[in-house]
Amino acid sequence: MKSASASKAKADRPSDAAVQRATGRDWSEWFGLLDKAGSAKLDHTTIARRLGEEHPGLPPWWRQMVTVHYERARGLRVTHQKFDGSFCASVSKTIGVPVARLYDAWADARKRARWLPAAPLQIRKTTKDKSMRITWDGGPGGLDVQFLAKGPAKSQVSLDHEDLPNLAAVSKSKAYWRLAVARLKTVLEE
Repeated sequence: MKSASASKAKADRPSDAAVQRATGRDWSEWFGLLDKAGSAKLDHTTIARRLGEEHPGLPPWWRQMVTVHYERARGLRVTHQKFDGSFCASVSKTIGVPVARLYDAWADARKRARWLPAAPLQIRKTTKDKSMRITWDGGPGGLDVQFLAKGPAKSQVSLDHEDLPNLAAVSKSKAYWRLAVARLKTVLEE
């Protein structure tokens, strides 16, 4: 019988048809090749590097996908876990405003206080209307925030709360940020 984590790992990956179209092999073929190469005893970086060396036509993004999903399928990594063992919580929201207005709601401390009051953060690096790197002083990890225009009056914010210590922290962070971006949407679409 399959474990719950193995079933979840399978549900979270692209379909066999998608990986076959993109790479020429389905998941069972990739996993068989990696098992035969002894990849279950290797670290993430080594597996991905070997995939590139042994399958030079495999694009870098797919090398990472194959490696991550192999690690999950073999119980070497769980969902939300990064190659270094830390965890990451991701949240995104599409909002009916131009990307410049969405970005400004994060960048301007007074505007940010309307939807994220007393947030313990420090913006370290920005690329206007594109991204922010933020130190999160309210607990573990930092934030990587991306902004994407989806038309003249519609945009998306995507954030990764990185370097979390465990799955409990992922759940807590996801809940916090889902509420925060819902408040942001309410404030911006008033």
